[in-house]
Amino acid sequence: MGSLTYDRVIVEIDDRTLAHLQLVIVQKLRRGESFLLSWQDSAEAGSGRSSIWLNPAIPLYFKYSGGHAATLNRQWIEDLSRSANSAQGLVIIGEAASLPEPPLTPRPKTTITARSSDRIERVLVKSV
Repeated sequence: MGSLTYDRVIVEIDDRTLAHLQLVIVQKLRRGESFLLSWQDSAEAGSGRSSIWLNPAIPLYFKYSGGHAATLNRQWIEDLSRSANSAQGLVIIGEAASLPEPPLTPRPKTTITARSSDRIERVLVKSV
């Protein structure tokens, strides 16, 4: 279990989630943007919700308990980034909430027969 320390607030977050949050948070702060970070508290912390206002001027510390970097999930990062750019701010969601949509089934190739003057041409059209 890692942690995010901001001013006098310490939030315990699992390492994998923290790695994804770090990337999104650092992107926002690097651009000089302040924003709200919100999460659901654990039962030990009272089962409520908490939020902090993140500002580039206040030091932020990410502490990981594991010794290796997590493999990042691009869809999860995109979902967290979209949340961070919204009016409600960055809401910590689990990776399962960000599962990518199933891939689209490719359409079969379509063959079209076109008449040009007196000859017949076969044209292969790839569906997109």
